[in-house]
Amino acid sequence: MRLVSHPVLCNYYLTYRCNATCSFCDIWERPSPYVTLDNARQNFRDLKKLGVRVIDFTGGEPLLHRQLPELLREAKELGFITTLTTNALLYPKLAERLRGLVDMLHFSLDSPVGTEHDQSRGVKCFDKVMESIALARKLGERPDILFTVFPHNVHQIRPMYEEICRPNDLVLILNPVFDYNTVETGGSLSEDALQQLSAWGKQKMVYLNEGFIQLRRDGGNHIEKPVCRAGSTTIVISPENKLVLPCYHLGLKEFAIADNLYELYNSADVQKLVALEGRLPACQGCAINCYMQPSFAVEVSKYFWQALPSTLRYNWVKGTWKQLL
Repeated sequence: MRLVSHPVLCNYYLTYRCNATCSFCDIWERPSPYVTLDNARQNFRDLKKLGVRVIDFTGGEPLLHRQLPELLREAKELGFITTLTTNALLYPKLAERLRGLVDMLHFSLDSPVGTEHDQSRGVKCFDKVMESIALARKLGERPDILFTVFPHNVHQIRPMYEEICRPNDLVLILNPVFDYNTVETGGSLSEDALQQLSAWGKQKMVYLNEGFIQLRRDGGNHIEKPVCRAGSTTIVISPENKLVLPCYHLGLKEFAIADNLYELYNSADVQKLVALEGRLPACQGCAINCYMQPSFAVEVSKYFWQALPSTLRYNWVKGTWKQLL
């Protein structure tokens, strides 16, 4: 049973540029402009009309956008929940200007061991994450640690939790790795790793969407009976101010927005692609977290019930539950 029929999330790619070169990501390899404030303002208004509640300011590295504070402020003034994930290289420089503008601020950290994290990111940034944690707490911010879990670092969940998150009163977000396109991510997670993730997800101040675990056990999305609702739940906007469908990672088609997002999204051409969500050949076996999260939230299924407890708990901790009512 479908609970929500309109899009709830916007993945707004401010730029594909990045100041890191992560081995498990290919976004930073793409040439890219930056979104303009004027385009964003119009898109924000249309996103509001479409029913979107959350805007994830993403990239690339979103802190590279020089007007990021203005973009966030505009979104907040319109009542959106704002989320942002950063490698933290630029956070100390921008922390004061970003204060109070990000509801869900995530610092990416792949290992509690500095040299290992820096190697995975292709640049020295572990120390910047540590500096950013201290600075954010001093400013009264409540960042989370986003830990992408690979087969090779499952054993580091405990030190990440005990040595970094708990002493700093931070939520640890466990982000199971997913495959996409031709990017090498290190292989799929074993059943033992999935069991470890589930166990950690029950700990205080740890967030894990249990639906992600079940989906991996089920072999991901199946095109004959899709669970993915990427096209109808998530609006993807590129740095070139284009609507990307059915999702960023598949990127089958792009439509120029031209200050007309509301009408464009509801057009026949776009809705034909939306209707194919989860049913395209490339959708078989997909388990991309950033599209499954909203997919689980809008339709009653076993994934809905498995995702619900952790989602409610996280939004309670972050204080965003009132905005979702």
